[in-house]
Amino acid sequence: MAGSSTRYERGNPWAEGLVLFAGVMMIVVASFMILQGIVAIANDEFFVKAPNYTYNVDITGWGWIHLVIGIVLLLVGIGVTTGNIFARISGMIVVVFVMIDNFLFIPYYPFWALLLLALDAAILWALATAPASD
Repeated sequence: MAGSSTRYERGNPWAEGLVLFAGVMMIVVASFMILQGIVAIANDEFFVKAPNYTYNVDITGWGWIHLVIGIVLLLVGIGVTTGNIFARISGMIVVVFVMIDNFLFIPYYPFWALLLLALDAAILWALATAPASD
């Protein structure tokens, strides 16, 4: 298709399905992160601080980190659902940072952080394995 160098080639159901899955899951995870960030900013007593944690960041600081990364992930997720190849590549990079963020957040909310890590791994797998063209 001439002139569509920023979009993946449509027609391959696996490519469309996996990329759409990744984009929608990025939007879902981004929504979770934005809500989690708002909670941490508004009520820093909600999350329990683990004692003697190496990466001891203030809960309000974590809230701002989650909020900013969540907004970036939301925007990239919207781009991925439209089929933009640049958004797909950016998505893989952003999801890696989201995974690091969620890993570092494990002591504050362990089950939730592990659940988001699993979703992030599924997103990364879908973005990396879906063929870019027929």
